Amino acid sequence: MTTPPPAAPPPDPAIPHPNPTTPPGHTGPSSHINPPRRTEVFEYALVRVVPRVERGEAVNAGVIVYSKPFRFLGCRIELDEARLLALAPAADVAAVRAALAAFERACTEGPLADRPLGERFRWLTAPRSAIVQPGPVHGGITANPSAELDRLFARLVRA
Repeated sequence: MTTPPPAAPPPDPAIPHPNPTTPPGHTGPSSHINPPRRTEVFEYALVRVVPRVERGEAVNAGVIVYSKPFRFLGCRIELDEARLLALAPAADVAAVRAALAAFERACTEGPLADRPLGERFRWLTAPRSAIVQPGPVHGGITANPSAELDRLFARLVRA
């Protein structure tokens, strides 16, 4: 028969507890030393340039990321002219750049700026027949939507 380990001595009420959210006498890992990272749901869509809508061929030119829990909406755009011209040699690069700039500004400026972030994201990712189109919306989990935007941009646009 084994004897149980001795009980921990009661905490001294004269000594303030280092983490008021943890009960006194708590012997597990201390959350004030290494707090857990909060992870939440996010959504994203590629921003594509479709120079000839009837053909459906596209060049990834950006990413838009939205996270309601983090109150985050961000967009990164970069046009790879060589890819665009390889796909459509007669493409009007200036017009494409202007359309991409307008899309990027719509994240933070213009008539949508006073709307809730989710509403802006839904408007920006709504299907359309234009030279700049959003791809389908995908989801994921992240602790940092800004870093997720950078990661997706590097992997899906610059790669």
